[in-house]
Amino acid sequence: MGANLLFSPQYPNKEEAREAILHTLHQSPKEFGQSGTRWKLQTLLMVCKWLRLKSLAGLCQLLKRLRFCWKRARAHVHSPDPHYIEKLSWVKVNFLNINLETQVFLFQDEFTFYRQPSLAWAYETLGKQQPLAELGWRSNLAWRIAATLNGYTGQVTYLQGYHIGIRQLLQLYQQVVMTDPEARVICIAQDNWPVHYHPDLCVALQTQEWKYPPKLPSNWPVEASSKAKPLNLPIQLLPLPTYASWTNPIEKLWRNLRQEVLHLHRFEDDWDATKQAVTAFLDQFSQGSSDLLRYVGLQNPINIYHSLPAL
Repeated sequence: MGANLLFSPQYPNKEEAREAILHTLHQSPKEFGQSGTRWKLQTLLMVCKWLRLKSLAGLCQLLKRLRFCWKRARAHVHSPDPHYIEKLSWVKVNFLNINLETQVFLFQDEFTFYRQPSLAWAYETLGKQQPLAELGWRSNLAWRIAATLNGYTGQVTYLQGYHIGIRQLLQLYQQVVMTDPEARVICIAQDNWPVHYHPDLCVALQTQEWKYPPKLPSNWPVEASSKAKPLNLPIQLLPLPTYASWTNPIEKLWRNLRQEVLHLHRFEDDWDATKQAVTAFLDQFSQGSSDLLRYVGLQNPINIYHSLPAL
């Protein structure tokens, strides 16, 4: 019997079947009426009846063919957001159904770096001698970046400054609109930092269509202040799950920045040279980069949030 004949019309091929099993494994067996805290072959066979298998041995062979194996777990903190799956699914729908002729999809985030080099692994002779992070004599300083990453081209748009707040984010959004002046809608997926959704910032955007409205501090105003200007920027904000940085691909851009520029850097007290090195790193992606897309996991957009259920 061919491999595909094991699958149901609901999941007709190997890829969709693997995604459905993965979605099941990432949930508790108790949510499916099964006992125990971990999945076993028997409980998985009971739940995935669509596999059309009757024996544990057959299921074991199928799991191997779909590249599943028994692994030791590691400690992990999961997002406490009760709408975790729903929010990611909404981002996935918007990302995969975007019209590239009239729409743009961006991932946005902020990053802070410091004057002093960060510690990392490096080559050194055997023995007690360790690689050294040479610190300057001056006090440590911080500098901040707000940036967007185009999920289809790898283009990075950013601004830097001592402080990132409402005014700076508005400047970034205006830069984004100028970068793609023909775009009718610019979707921006970002985390739940309250400043992202401050009324004074949102009033400058087109009317938001939030499926899951972000929570703002109770002492914040509900309406924008008289100083805030309605600009009708063609931007739709898509809130990601709370405390779930791993769902934002631009986080890997920051990881690469640390690895290439900030770890064990030798600028010491030359703060301007440090900032110039960061600027040069980001500028290389100003026109887009397929290598960056590959690095952050977006080379094949269909794979974004691949562990989510089929929509």
